[in-house]
Amino acid sequence: MLKGKVLTLDNHFIRFILVGILNTMVGYGLFALFIYLGLHYSLAVLFSTVLGVLFNFKSIGRLVFNTNNNKRIYHFIGVYTFLYLLNVSGLWGLSSIGIEDMYVAGAVLLAPLAIMSFILNRKFVFNQEVNFEKN
Repeated sequence: MLKGKVLTLDNHFIRFILVGILNTMVGYGLFALFIYLGLHYSLAVLFSTVLGVLFNFKSIGRLVFNTNNNKRIYHFIGVYTFLYLLNVSGLWGLSSIGIEDMYVAGAVLLAPLAIMSFILNRKFVFNQEVNFEKN
């Protein structure tokens, strides 16, 4: 509480978390499938990211930010390219400090990448300011 008022998270963020759970299950499921099939982690991340981008663009755009503006796909791809590079760098970094299990390393990176994804999507893709409402 802050002077008798409760701070609540913006409704977009709550929807982003819920849609993000679905998107994460899809993305991580694809990543795990590609690792299981024997692909190098960088290719597993690449393929799961590429396949997940289209699904995520529509689910985040429609369910979180209430838009069907397909023109924003290029910005979305830019954000996901950046997230891909962060993900591969994180996996490399974790493997270099001894976390060789890519399933575990991928899971460790889920939360930080999700937070970064929300911020970048909100600011650069769907052009909405991050907002905390006071009740």
